Amino acid sequence: MRVVAGKYRGRHFDVPHTFKARPTTDFAKENLFNVLRSYVDFEAEAPRALDLFAGTGSITLELLSRGCSHVTSVELDPLHINFIRKFLHTLGCEEDVTLLRADVLRFLRKASGTYDFIFADPPYALPELTQLPDLIFNTTSAPLLSPDGLFVLEHGKSQDFSSHPHFLAHRSYGSVNFSLFR
Repeated sequence: MRVVAGKYRGRHFDVPHTFKARPTTDFAKENLFNVLRSYVDFEAEAPRALDLFAGTGSITLELLSRGCSHVTSVELDPLHINFIRKFLHTLGCEEDVTLLRADVLRFLRKASGTYDFIFADPPYALPELTQLPDLIFNTTSAPLLSPDGLFVLEHGKSQDFSSHPHFLAHRSYGSVNFSLFR
């Protein structure tokens, strides 16, 4: 796992082979963040971000590196949580991240707080994957996404979100697909 840009650019963290997570490829991550520059000025705005299904923490670290003021990372697997905690400690940025061990779907149903940027990288076979945009935008309490915020969902090629009312754009990099919502 490599940090593509920002203050931690070039830092590498070896992901154990025993991990069940499928980290976003460096190629896809770099291209996605190039696209995101049109929507979010991470350095100037210092947005608050939410990383759902954090896995290896690759996106959390990229968001911190690029200027997010705070990232909340939600991951269920305790091995992944410990791995993320370890590299945050190595970089000395633990105070910039709220690391939650939780089921993302339960978290979304009870979540409070507002985020300027939300990223979700669920398992592609997750049965509820197609429900994630609705869970982000149709919260019963206060909205999770700020009015000018951006939600990015990583998914497989079989999902098409273009008819969703908040759909903004779709990008594909090899087998990795991203749908952007606002």
